Amino acid sequence: MKLRIDRLKEVREEKGLKQVDVAKVLKISQVQYSRYETGMRLMPIDKLSKLAEFYNTSIDYLLYKTDERKPYASSVMH
Repeated sequence: MKLRIDRLKEVREEKGLKQVDVAKVLKISQVQYSRYETGMRLMPIDKLSKLAEFYNTSIDYLLYKTDERKPYASSVMH
């Protein structure tokens, strides 16, 4: 099953960023980020989480599980 990953490119371009800019945020090479963005490699959850925080959205939004851009409200575990 191929994931729809074009949203990664979409949100990056909306911010006026290049792949190398996002790669620096994730502390990876531009080549590695390009592989994630093009779907050649699956992005690890820690990287997805960092991107969601960076873009102020949710992982679900980045993965097309929702069209709601706002991040989820934080919840406190008891």
